[in-house]
Amino acid sequence: MSLQGGRERNMLNKRLKTQRENQPNNSRPRYKSLYFKNNAALYLMMLPGLLALIANNYLPMGGILLAFKDYNYAKGFWGSDWVGFDNFKYLFSSDQAFIITRNTLLYNLTFILVSVTIALALAIALSELRNQKIAKVYQSVFFLPYFLSWVVVSYLVFSLLSSDMGAINNFLINRGLEPINWYTEPKFWPWILVTVNTWKWTGYDSIIYLASIVAIDKTYYEAAAVDGATRWQQIRHITIPSIMPVITILTLLKVGRIFYGDFGLFWNIPKNMGVLYNVTNVIDTYVYRALTQSGDIGMAAASGLYQAVVGFVLILTANKIVKMIDPEQALM
Repeated sequence: MSLQGGRERNMLNKRLKTQRENQPNNSRPRYKSLYFKNNAALYLMMLPGLLALIANNYLPMGGILLAFKDYNYAKGFWGSDWVGFDNFKYLFSSDQAFIITRNTLLYNLTFILVSVTIALALAIALSELRNQKIAKVYQSVFFLPYFLSWVVVSYLVFSLLSSDMGAINNFLINRGLEPINWYTEPKFWPWILVTVNTWKWTGYDSIIYLASIVAIDKTYYEAAAVDGATRWQQIRHITIPSIMPVITILTLLKVGRIFYGDFGLFWNIPKNMGVLYNVTNVIDTYVYRALTQSGDIGMAAASGLYQAVVGFVLILTANKIVKMIDPEQALM
């Protein structure tokens, strides 16, 4: 019924648009009012989300001014002194600037490549299951980590890596091997962080890909099977091309946040161990430590503005590249 109603609404909107274009300018306001009246319910449904978007994403933009001020609690927001780009100089003059930028970029690039590959493979595997009950069980199992907070995940990881009671060290000891003090060995942590991040987020991404795969017209597969195509050929020439727009959109959104480190991951999982800073410190954790130690709100705001601007430029650049390759896959 809702689908039929949606079709009727679309047909009515098209008729109103055609009539409006054929009528003189002085009669167009009447058709505009009819258009809004016809879609009043949709605008009403959009209103809560629009208000939340304005409150959470646009009103806080006034805080950008803090990036150019030496914020003083006594003087307040407007009374604090302007310092120009001094907050940015402080951020980039630190000896940690290269390390935190390198870690943020390389980790996020790795996360994007690994998560897209594994989530896509997992979604295709789930779509190939013929037993729907088992498929739903697998979906629930893979999706469960997404609902766990990083605090809970950090304790799960600690139960595996603890030097005294960790499951992995107990396994090594039982095999006559030397236990490893994981929280003092930086060389292991790039692998640990990538593994934990993949475990937590892959299920979420795979569900999105799976929903796109389910929406593909089954007649394509039937025609391919009649022509003698194998399952791998069907996946390669039908499934992947059909969901390529979804893959592109999700990847572009991830690229837009490539300068943002997942604070929960990089703060909770390594347990804030100083010996691991060179491989676990990213822009977000560095700014948090600087803010808690010095209380410099201006520097924290400068970092946030820097991440937002660079992310915006990167997503526009990536979208431009996609548009040059295939205009239909681009966001705009």
